[in-house]
Amino acid sequence: MKLSAYHIEANRIRTTRILSVKEESSMVKTFTFKDKLCANAEPGQFLMLWIPGVDEIPLSMLDTEENSMVSVAVKKVGEATEALQNKKAGDVIGIRGPFGNSFTLKEGKILMVGGGTGLVPLLFLAKKLASEAAKLVFLMGAKSRDELLFLDDLKQTLVREKASLIATTEDGSYGIKGMATAPLEALLTKERFDMIYTCGPEKMIRKVFDTAEKHGEHLEASLERLMRCAIGLCGSCVMGKYRVCRDGPVFTATQLRKVKSEFGISTRDFHGIKVPLE
Repeated sequence: MKLSAYHIEANRIRTTRILSVKEESSMVKTFTFKDKLCANAEPGQFLMLWIPGVDEIPLSMLDTEENSMVSVAVKKVGEATEALQNKKAGDVIGIRGPFGNSFTLKEGKILMVGGGTGLVPLLFLAKKLASEAAKLVFLMGAKSRDELLFLDDLKQTLVREKASLIATTEDGSYGIKGMATAPLEALLTKERFDMIYTCGPEKMIRKVFDTAEKHGEHLEASLERLMRCAIGLCGSCVMGKYRVCRDGPVFTATQLRKVKSEFGISTRDFHGIKVPLE
């Protein structure tokens, strides 16, 4: 497979220093650093972050600002993410990217559905759409109030745009009790949207996809899969005919229809073997 000049440049690892660390919850922290290439990324794209002496992990971008500032949010789920969460301002990390495609910016009435750290690219997108002629309805979910990420940031963004926020928690400690998809059927029965954007656990995304299909709604989904190379070589992120790192991570409903036997049902382990999705 021949890489484009863009991929060759993006694939070169650059070292940078962490500028700030912010605790979002007991399990999630936001890291900010400088990187010129990733500062030009669009919502939905991802980068590979290298923790020296440990491993490299894929992360969606939370935000980009002037002066090459980039932010990512990291949940502690394994050795690499735990090592990263132990890092402090001034520590050195490595960056490759940005990789993958991005969400299509759509005008009109927009619905966003996110769960867990899947809120990361959706918050980035919501801020981007703030300058567009879009009416936003944001449906977010988590296990508990303490795990509802970026709630204040979302409130500020959505109030400014006269949009609405619907929150769910599995334990009922905030908003509607239930999964993020709990209000979806009733919402789509009452209203039509020009686009649904979604990101989160893949089983949740599959539920959003199935409901959107039932109501004939347009959809784009950002998938989170195991990624090692980020340039389509290793095969760890293969889903049917797609390599999520190169063909995605953002997929349209039309694309997802072609991989319904795997999407939301199975994934691949560190050896590339297909396993049931937990």
